[in-house]
Amino acid sequence: MKKTALFILTLSSLTAFAQSVSDYKYISLPTKFETFKEDFGLAELLTKTLRSKNYIVVPSDKLQWPSEAKDNPCNVLMADIINDSGFLRNKVLVKFKDCNDKEIQSIKGASNIKEYKEGYQDALKQTYVSISPSKPSNQIPVKAATTISATEEASTNSISAENSALKFSNGKMDLQKIQVDKNQFILVSSNSSSPFATFKNTTKNDVFRVKLQNGESTLGYFENGNIVIEIPQSDGEYAKEVFSKK
Repeated sequence: MKKTALFILTLSSLTAFAQSVSDYKYISLPTKFETFKEDFGLAELLTKTLRSKNYIVVPSDKLQWPSEAKDNPCNVLMADIINDSGFLRNKVLVKFKDCNDKEIQSIKGASNIKEYKEGYQDALKQTYVSISPSKPSNQIPVKAATTISATEEASTNSISAENSALKFSNGKMDLQKIQVDKNQFILVSSNSSSPFATFKNTTKNDVFRVKLQNGESTLGYFENGNIVIEIPQSDGEYAKEVFSKK
C-alpha cells in the first residue's frame, strides 16, 4: 500500500513539473533541416505557424537572440523537422527539445502527395493543429509573478498591444514591429525565420543600433512616425531606407 502511494506521489510530482511547448515564448529554428536535401519551403511554413500561435521565432545564432532569451537560454525551445518518409508517403516529424536536449513533443504528419515539395509541405500542415498556442506565463514562478509592479504590468500590456498592431512597409516589403523587451525590438517579415533588422536602444532617444539580416551593423531612428534605416552601400556610403507605418 505504501509503495502504491509513493508511486502515485512520484507520478504526480513528475506531471506537475512536466514542460509543454506552450510553456515557451521563444522557439529557435536551425539554419538547415539536416534530414532534407533542401529546405522545400518548410522553414517558412513552420515559422508562419509558430508566429500565428504567438511564439517569437529566433534564429539558431544565439548572438542574434533578444536579451531576454540570451539571459535565459533554457527559456528557448529548439524546433526541428525530421524527414520520416516511407516508400509510398511523404512523412515528417516536428520535434521540440529543451536546452538539455530533452524532447518535449514530437508531432507526426503525413501526405499522399508524391512530389517532394508539395508532399513535405502538406505533411507539415497536418501537424499544425497539434501545436498549442504559446502561454509563457506558465514558466514564471508564482512568487516572481506576484511581485510584478503595476508599472511593469502596464508596460507588458503596452508591448503586447504594440506587437499586434504595428506594421511598416517600404513599398517593397511588409514588416511587423515586434517589441522584444523595453530595450530592443525587431522588424520581421512573415516570409522569413530570422529578423530583417534588430534594433537596440542607444543613449539617445529614438536612435538605435541596428543589426541587419545579412550581419551588417548600422543605425536606425524614428522620423515622423516612420522607421528609417541607414543601409550600407558598396561604395562606403549609406542609403536612407524609410519604412512607413501602415
